[in-house]
Amino acid sequence: MAALQEKKTCSQRMEEFQRYCWNPDTGQMLGRTLSRWVWISLYYVGFYIVMTGIFALSIYVLMWTIDPYTPDYQDQLKSPGVTLRPDVYGEKGLEIFYNVSDNRTWTDLTYTLHNFLAAYSPAAQEANKNCSSENYYIQERFEAPNHTKYSCKFSIDTLQNCSGLTDPNFGYEEGKPCFIIKMNRIVNFLPGNSTIPRVDCTLLKEDKDTPPLQVEYYPANGTFSLHYFPYYGKKAQPEYRNPLVAAKFLNIPKNKEVVIVCKVLAEHITFDNPHDPYEGKVEFKLKIQK
Repeated sequence: MAALQEKKTCSQRMEEFQRYCWNPDTGQMLGRTLSRWVWISLYYVGFYIVMTGIFALSIYVLMWTIDPYTPDYQDQLKSPGVTLRPDVYGEKGLEIFYNVSDNRTWTDLTYTLHNFLAAYSPAAQEANKNCSSENYYIQERFEAPNHTKYSCKFSIDTLQNCSGLTDPNFGYEEGKPCFIIKMNRIVNFLPGNSTIPRVDCTLLKEDKDTPPLQVEYYPANGTFSLHYFPYYGKKAQPEYRNPLVAAKFLNIPKNKEVVIVCKVLAEHITFDNPHDPYEGKVEFKLKIQK
């Protein structure tokens, strides 16, 4: 009993550990012979080779089934969202407030517009085509360089008084501001059966003290040309530019907050989705002080 309870000395423990690491009597290293270590190593090498092969095969099959030019799932995008520039977000959505007599309140707004329209410069669209047809630009094949499809140029000259070329202040200084409206992209989306989509901006709530909203649209009638549709995706059309419509508001009452809603009217565009307030329309608050 005393022998069982006898404690080993440190030198004895070190000697046992050394024999575990290498036993010269049996030729074992860490409890196994060299041949067993070889077999175990070969087993794990083979195991991981097989696992790597299965993983690589699954990735290959997945990539083979994916079309790089068209997203597999876009069922929730039946109608495009609509965005606004300049876009200043407050606690409850888009809120654009400024004072015509204080340029510090609207300089950032005009800078946002200039910065946004820089992507539509001739140099940025050098690879795009000049399109004049008022029909859909259907492209069955990849005829553009690098296995892509052509995109149509959008000239900011069509925005006229809201292009920033004739009036770099976009009308903000005189209390007749310009806003640019853009539809989000949906692959292969057609807005209607050859009907041209157009923008219509109105006051959300009209009262006796507020006259009907007067708006100048650029291009004329606030239309999006059909030759910008359909959009074939970023890989197929890397130089694509969204068409734009500018709305210049002429009679916004001063020192009064108004709510404006701009809808895109077309056969296949809806704007009454209660779950997405920006589907087919954009709503914003505007207050011009003087």
